[in-house]
Amino acid sequence: MVEEECRRYRPTKNYLEHLPPLNISSFETQIMHNEFERLQNRLPMETISMKRYELPPPPSGKLNELSAWAECVDNSHAQLEHQAVRILNLQLMMEYCCPAWQRYIQTLQDMEKKASKKLATLRQALQEVNWQRKSLQTKGGDQLKSLEAKWVALVSHNYEIEQACVMAEEYIQRVKQDPELINTQTVPSNSVQ
Repeated sequence: MVEEECRRYRPTKNYLEHLPPLNISSFETQIMHNEFERLQNRLPMETISMKRYELPPPPSGKLNELSAWAECVDNSHAQLEHQAVRILNLQLMMEYCCPAWQRYIQTLQDMEKKASKKLATLRQALQEVNWQRKSLQTKGGDQLKSLEAKWVALVSHNYEIEQACVMAEEYIQRVKQDPELINTQTVPSNSVQ
């Protein structure tokens, strides 16, 4: 869809001209920069130096010196100790790593269950609040309709009373002008009782 839109949309001007130029290399570290240069020059990758694991004999000129051999023996002891520590770490990891990870995963699962329960509780409380609001608003709407109907009835009744009063006043005015009308006419029939 994007490709289709790009084919149809042909901008008439550069709509990105207000933006600064893109700096692609801003995230690169010096190591990355050196590696990109190596790749660009098609140079082979440097191999891992195993020099620290080698146990070289003393130089040929010092083969008869005891101190040179002592230095080589110290180096071999350091290398052996380093390898022993690595083996010990691997053994400890094999023995304790799985149970530790299982405890960690169990802890995470327990935390997730607690969070899920709390979320469900909060959602239930939110639902209850919404139902209460809806109930109150529905009751309020019904009350408003009832009060409006009463108001309309009272206004209609007041209008009827006002009409009856006007007719009574007209009748009184006519009677005042001609007192003999009292015997011949009756009170208007649509008067309020």
